[in-house]
Amino acid sequence: MTTDRIRQAIDKAKNEGRIALVPYVTIDFPVPGITKDIVKSIVEAGADVIELGMPFSDPLGDGPTIQASGHQALENGVTPKTCMDTVKEIRNAGIDIPIVIMGYYNNILSMGLDEFCSNAHDAGVDGLIAADLPAAEADPLQDAVDRAGLVLIPLLALTSTERAIEHACKRAGGFIYCISVLGVTGARASTSERVKILADKVRRFTDLPIGIGFGISTADHVSNVAEYADGAVVGSELINRIAYGDVADAPQRAETFIRSLIPGTIRKVVAN
Repeated sequence: MTTDRIRQAIDKAKNEGRIALVPYVTIDFPVPGITKDIVKSIVEAGADVIELGMPFSDPLGDGPTIQASGHQALENGVTPKTCMDTVKEIRNAGIDIPIVIMGYYNNILSMGLDEFCSNAHDAGVDGLIAADLPAAEADPLQDAVDRAGLVLIPLLALTSTERAIEHACKRAGGFIYCISVLGVTGARASTSERVKILADKVRRFTDLPIGIGFGISTADHVSNVAEYADGAVVGSELINRIAYGDVADAPQRAETFIRSLIPGTIRKVVAN
């Protein structure tokens, strides 16, 4: 039976009176070999789960910031095997928090579903997100994930129907990833109120934690999410902080940014 360490980490945060922080880091961006140090720094800053981006040539769900980081990583020579080796490096450094690989289905399919999932498990991955694979078409990958002892985390949009939500929740693990905007990833000035309605719908079909992502870039955004969800996924703004400045200082900039979000993770007590 799969041990759902992702869910355990998010539940632990909940028991501590806060929501979980799930930072997204593009593997081998901005330079090869730096990801382990960046992950180490954001874990020290308070991250609960790490989402590692596996670069792909046609990332339909990503906005300009993450697209650019993925393009640079591909220029740096990153491959799916590189991604597995990076996870091994992170584990060998003693970093034990849950790791999710987020990528696109073609990279997984091209290696072979069972081989990819088995390699991911052996490297130390806990869960997968296939950003362009609808839950209704995900059974073959879900079967491979189950055989390997991983979990598959579905993405749900503001436009998802109740039928799609129910289907996505049936075999999901880790958490349900609710997209807070109509569109691609990217830092934004505010988060959508509509995502709270989506989260409420999701809770009718599962007791898994709910994570909110796309557009979360400030402690205030995280605080808003903390009113109705269990985790906040932070990607584009973290990538921006990593990108701009001396490469050698990128891990420190990442740590400083994640620390700035921590005050927003505290759950508010709502009076009756």
